[in-house]
Amino acid sequence: MRLNAVVAGVGMTPFGKHLDKSIKWLGGQPALEAIRDAGIRPDEIEAAYVGNCAAGIVTGQESIRGQVVLSSIGLGRFPIINIENACGSGSTALNQAAMMVSAGYYDVVLVVGFEKLFHENKAITFAAFGGAIDVEERAAFMATNTAGQSEGSGTKRSMFADFYGVLAREYMASHGTELRHFAMVSAKNSVHGSLNPRAQFQKAVSVEEVLAEPVIVDPLTRPMICPVADGGAAVVLVSERKARQMGIQRPVRIVSSVVHSYFEHPDHSPENVMSISIAEAYHDAGVGPKDLSLVELHDSSAVTELLTYEHLGLCEAADIAGFLERGESSLGGRIPVNTSGGLLRKGHPVGATGVAQIAEVTWQLQGRAGARQVQGARIGLCHNGGGSLGNDTAVMNITIAMR
Repeated sequence: MRLNAVVAGVGMTPFGKHLDKSIKWLGGQPALEAIRDAGIRPDEIEAAYVGNCAAGIVTGQESIRGQVVLSSIGLGRFPIINIENACGSGSTALNQAAMMVSAGYYDVVLVVGFEKLFHENKAITFAAFGGAIDVEERAAFMATNTAGQSEGSGTKRSMFADFYGVLAREYMASHGTELRHFAMVSAKNSVHGSLNPRAQFQKAVSVEEVLAEPVIVDPLTRPMICPVADGGAAVVLVSERKARQMGIQRPVRIVSSVVHSYFEHPDHSPENVMSISIAEAYHDAGVGPKDLSLVELHDSSAVTELLTYEHLGLCEAADIAGFLERGESSLGGRIPVNTSGGLLRKGHPVGATGVAQIAEVTWQLQGRAGARQVQGARIGLCHNGGGSLGNDTAVMNITIAMR
């Protein structure tokens, strides 16, 4: 189904280590910024969809996370819907809001995604990721992925880091990829992140510097795996009718938003959670990979970015290394990927990530991205997945926005 929800305003905190900030600040500040950016009154908001994944584990706040955050900035009365859906929590909140606006149920909806992951006790931080699999299968998951490196998995690093190590080793064996290609992804995103004042890491690093960093999980060095972060992002969505009333200049429309979940299928099946999500999103939007101006994708590791190039159809499977080496995914290239710095440099406050992707695409399509601006940007795609079940991702979100 083609959607028609207009982005009226966006907001985002800097991503990073905010031990002194509460979830009220992490979610409330970007909400206020998005409302100001939209130029609306708070009492015009008719509903709010709030994405968060781990507040219950990290802060103890369960059940009414959105109500707690929004009431702290004077918002309430209207429906507040809390959504938890792994790394796709914020993207799923956006999906639900965009569908309700497109269906005509609401004219003005607020979407907020936030996460507080840093904790004085690192074990609590990494425990937040421990439930993103079938917990009854956790021992088997770790036995499959740690490959003799189990010490520290889930306590000193996310257990998903071990999974990325397995992916990297398999990818190198099957595609002939070299470690330097993973380093090239991290270096590219570091250049983009250096141009983003809201990114957690704003220093550009070279391929050689990436390779020289400590190995976290063989063969991946620290900059090849996304860091945790605290942060929040928000979007105000309005109906086309409301957008006309507001006189919005350079409207950005959410034309496609797809969410799919795990289903059983054979290993290496051409039909999986990602493939059906991507195909549906392109179909609903009426566009293809060659129409895209930029992509914000879930680079939880350098290897997952490379894998996603192929899945999104940005290049042929046999040309992934060439696509990267020619700079086609860099600013100034054919389809810049992760102009924000991506998860690798911007950071990954899980519930906020999907909403932050839309904020970046909106800034780009409206020509407000500053030094990292993609010239003539007209169509942006966001790819955001999370969790693991069986042989696949637990949830996948694809969003396409157009100006």
